[in-house]
Amino acid sequence: MTDVDVHGTVEPGFESVREVFAEIAADEARDGGAQLAVHHHGRLVVDLWGGDGVDGDSLLALYSSAKGVTALVVALLVQEGALELDREVASWWPEFAAEGKGGVTLRALLAHRAGSIGVDGGFTLDELADDRVVAARLAAHRPYWEPDSGHGYHSLAFGALVGEVVLRATGRTVQELFEERVRAPYALDYYLGLPEELEPRFRTALPMQPTPAQQAFLAENPLKPDSLTAIAFNAHAESPFDLVAYGNSRTVRAKSPLSGGGVGTARGLSRLYAAVAGELDGRPPLLTPETLAEFARAHSQGTDLVTGGKNAFGLGFVPLATRHPSLSPLAVGHSGAPGTQSFADAATGLAYSYARRRFGFMSGPGAPENDRLIPAVVEAAAAL
Repeated sequence: MTDVDVHGTVEPGFESVREVFAEIAADEARDGGAQLAVHHHGRLVVDLWGGDGVDGDSLLALYSSAKGVTALVVALLVQEGALELDREVASWWPEFAAEGKGGVTLRALLAHRAGSIGVDGGFTLDELADDRVVAARLAAHRPYWEPDSGHGYHSLAFGALVGEVVLRATGRTVQELFEERVRAPYALDYYLGLPEELEPRFRTALPMQPTPAQQAFLAENPLKPDSLTAIAFNAHAESPFDLVAYGNSRTVRAKSPLSGGGVGTARGLSRLYAAVAGELDGRPPLLTPETLAEFARAHSQGTDLVTGGKNAFGLGFVPLATRHPSLSPLAVGHSGAPGTQSFADAATGLAYSYARRRFGFMSGPGAPENDRLIPAVVEAAAAL
């Protein structure tokens, strides 16, 4: 253990959250620094940070948080009638019908049921930075399982596929719609496409530091290159794929591929989800109760064909109560590769974002420290 100064503020009643965060920040495995922000009924009640080179304004690579933000934009379009969940993807994007994918609906795509998780031979880093290139290759490629027969995490494909549908249907990119309709109006410190003038605030993502026991585990359990896991995470690519280098690429940050190119602060992402959880700045919630309920409902549940683990997906969002029982069935959000986690819970008015700089060992969908932080936040809010 090592002492780490914890900075920031908590409102009265949330002191216990600061205590838990301080314990986590003191763990030297977290020495890359972390941020925690919580909104309650639109008010910022927790704003904490600690660790090497990270303050409350540090911009971090938040990876798959972009999937949740993409889901929010799609939900707005569905809510307004610009997109239809049960319409075939190929009706907007004819090329996608190739190789037996003609019956895939937008609903199936959002629920990770399309089977289009990658391509033979994988992608280069430059390709993965460009959603249009990825989408074109995926459209021409066969799915890796019968569409809608099961679900599997479309790790590096989800954003390109969904983004192409939005572009074909509206003539606008998800990035443009997010900027105009969500980020700018709410002054969010979260970006799908990081402006170059904000680059000095970016803190590079740091690689995992496994213990000897963890190194031994990795050596004894190598990833098979022909597995669905390897294909979905581009580990079968001809040039080795480095997820840390992906997050640290200026090209990725500038173009913001929607599967993993989100950049921001915990404060910015918590504020974004506060606009989903309830009123914010005098504005009504972004999503109606009916839209939120439909996007929060588990559409895929059980064994994931890609990861082999048990999980659940709503429509783009992850139904967080399936992972964190202290949350309500309306809790929606998404994790990010280093172990970050963010969500909105409209039943309690809570919005939460934990962001970390260093990758955790097999942190999966949200680092284990979220298992301590989230119940502390829920308990503190309930006591008020």
